[in-house]
Amino acid sequence: MFYFLSELSSSFGPLNVFRYITFRAGGATVTALFFVLLFGPMIIDKLRVKQGKGQPIREDGPESHLLKRGTPTMGGLMILAGLLVSSLLWANLNNAFVLSVLFVTLGFGAIGFYDDYLKVTKQSHKGFSSKARLALEAVIAGIGCYVISRYFPTALQGSVAVPLFKDLMINLGGFFVIFAVFVVIAFGNAVNLTDGLDGLAIVPVMIAAGTLGFIAYLSGNAIFANYLQIHFVPGTGELAVILGAVIGAGLGFLWFNAPPAQIFMGDTGSLALGGLLGTVSVATKHEFVFAIIGGLFVLEAMSVVIQVASFKLTGKRVFRMAPIHHHFEKKGWKEPQVVIRFWIIAVILALIGLATLKLR
Repeated sequence: MFYFLSELSSSFGPLNVFRYITFRAGGATVTALFFVLLFGPMIIDKLRVKQGKGQPIREDGPESHLLKRGTPTMGGLMILAGLLVSSLLWANLNNAFVLSVLFVTLGFGAIGFYDDYLKVTKQSHKGFSSKARLALEAVIAGIGCYVISRYFPTALQGSVAVPLFKDLMINLGGFFVIFAVFVVIAFGNAVNLTDGLDGLAIVPVMIAAGTLGFIAYLSGNAIFANYLQIHFVPGTGELAVILGAVIGAGLGFLWFNAPPAQIFMGDTGSLALGGLLGTVSVATKHEFVFAIIGGLFVLEAMSVVIQVASFKLTGKRVFRMAPIHHHFEKKGWKEPQVVIRFWIIAVILALIGLATLKLR
């Protein structure tokens, strides 16, 4: 909305400031933050009344988690509301990349909401059918990624960029959309698996969002992209505004999610945010770099894959409990230790991911 005020700058010069992505990204961050802080308590109160017993707690998990009974879930509604309002106000809604990312985010959020709803109403960990859930995710991600692929420059269509090499591209042709869908679904569910402790998922999400926002801004700027020898994708700079809104909404949510959490993010938020980040990595041609930046999410997901595969093949478990953050809890780490140490890992991985931009 505010972006279109720049069209009146010929009549009133100061309105030209709304053309600048950096200004609008900052505005989106602040708007989302204050929206969540302002409406958060009301949303938490309503969810607490509606849900009664709150999110079901695993009996086989760490004993300390049993103290969290009664805590409401679906906190992702706070994040998505702040993100959406802020994006509508500050982003250029004529941008295909912006619309595609918002489409995937809200679509994944709707799937996560239904899953949370089933878990709360049935007081069971078994929510949405996994096959039906993945099928819906594939449809939503497929539509979003297909639209994105149509807006790539001709030289980049159907190709995946390889980090550390300025010109090396893997041409997947018509299979690119399938690859992109895999990336979006994988990271959507990886963030979902990471969301198991108070504050554990939201801070790495914000770190990844800030890093990807910087990359999106560079990728959408011909001068910076040429200097860094990364692929120039016109229009992706606008995604920095969306990612700014993610950071603001995330900070607001963290205010209520900090230990002891007043509300859990739930699949509503984690699935949506993971899908958002994965879609942005596809749009900016940084899928492999994001695997480094979001390496914490990859680690969490792989720990589950390894645990399940090992148990099915050998009858033995590699970890005391999966995802891996529960493994460290079972080893005696206190919840704040796990959370803060994982935050540190997320920062280190983000810095390594940023370093690949110059190592070419």
